[in-house]
Amino acid sequence: MADFDLVIRGGTVGTASESFRADVGVTDGIITALGSNLGSGTREIDATGRLVLPGGIDAHCHLDQPSGDGSICADGFESGSRSAAAGGTTTILPFALQMKGGSLTEAVKDYHERADGKAVVDYAFHLIVTDPTAHVIGQELPSLIARGYTSFKIYMTYDDLKLNDRQILEVLALSRREGAMVMVHAENSDVISWLTDRLEQAGLTTPIYHAVSRPMPVEREATHRAISLSEIVDVPVLIVHVSGREAVQQIHTAQGRGLRVYAETCPQYLYLTEDDLAKPGFEGAKCLCSPPPRDKANQEVIWSGLRNGTFQVFSSDHAPFRFEDPAGKMLHGTDASFRYVPNGVPGLETRLPLLFNGISEGRIDLPTFVRVTATQPAQIYGLSPRKGSIAIGSDADIAIWDPERKVTIANADLHHAVDYTPYEGIEVTGWPVTTLVRGQVVSQEGETLQSPGYGTFLPCERPNPPLPEPSLAVR
Repeated sequence: MADFDLVIRGGTVGTASESFRADVGVTDGIITALGSNLGSGTREIDATGRLVLPGGIDAHCHLDQPSGDGSICADGFESGSRSAAAGGTTTILPFALQMKGGSLTEAVKDYHERADGKAVVDYAFHLIVTDPTAHVIGQELPSLIARGYTSFKIYMTYDDLKLNDRQILEVLALSRREGAMVMVHAENSDVISWLTDRLEQAGLTTPIYHAVSRPMPVEREATHRAISLSEIVDVPVLIVHVSGREAVQQIHTAQGRGLRVYAETCPQYLYLTEDDLAKPGFEGAKCLCSPPPRDKANQEVIWSGLRNGTFQVFSSDHAPFRFEDPAGKMLHGTDASFRYVPNGVPGLETRLPLLFNGISEGRIDLPTFVRVTATQPAQIYGLSPRKGSIAIGSDADIAIWDPERKVTIANADLHHAVDYTPYEGIEVTGWPVTTLVRGQVVSQEGETLQSPGYGTFLPCERPNPPLPEPSLAVR
């Protein structure tokens, strides 16, 4: 009789602090042994020459999310989770969106109906709070937090989503009472609106002017304000999709003062620039996201923030709008002002390889990769120790990587339902070849091996992440 259900043999295990040669033994979907020359497994995987890493946690992605403008997400939970698995991600955290005037509880119910029976990887939900009424603050949110929805996103921009400072304070105070994590989209709405109006009056409406309408001070000011509000309430806060050096400096300074300010960035800020929004015709819309990509020099600041610990989370912010689609980027046609183009870029499948490529280029090390893609997201969002680590007692969510494989990214090879990738033609070194969720192979060389519904919903614990400890000054 075999000693384990599964043994992964001969690989190099990577963790958030070190790497070492070890076999991994799995029983009932749980890691039960790490060591040399483990006993037999009913199933065995030879990982010689491979890296055995915790499956990625994509802590910020949008799937089958309703909208107020008629745009439609190309990816639901089936195609989105299939794409995630092919890219080495084993847990996804998309958003249940409260429409203004609507019930947050009903939004969660609706989102479960959209997800049930479709995912091939495990998933949890963040909430999006757009209307923090007395009922929402006093009853709905406390009840939902107790049921495992322990993180929620708020916006400082977009007319149909944004909260004012008083509302933000109410949400932060609720978060402190109940032990939840607030995520903030930090951009100054009034400045964006004013700049957008002036650009349109001058006839400057092509996609490049999206970046002009959102210069770095827009993000810097809102980031500073979000940090200040969280400091007043004395509660942790996480700034999402940080793009610019000026916002990075605000975060780094706050962390240096001992504040519990966490930060996330995304692949688009490492590989795209504002010049990509200036591509001929309407092509720039493929790279239109908020905040926008900056310049080449700014990319180096984002890499530095990953190296030095300013960023705790690296997510895709996957926003799956097709390009050639009247319900996608072309919602209002190719002559529409940039303000009407659905925001966001796809990236669920390419997120991990794009960051891993930084290892081969000497920009980051392997423990940093593991920390920001798996271990720290699990800690921040209440999924640790079940997820995010290769450790005895954790779920056997594992991605086996070929660290030497060179891949040129092509949308034709990806598994999402979007008709483009903004990373077309970029060559990366390192690619996940096998992805396991709870000890079962869900993706092998890009082939999905589990049926929709294998992925399960994960109620989250109240998070208690370690204090951010940035180690170096930001350039």
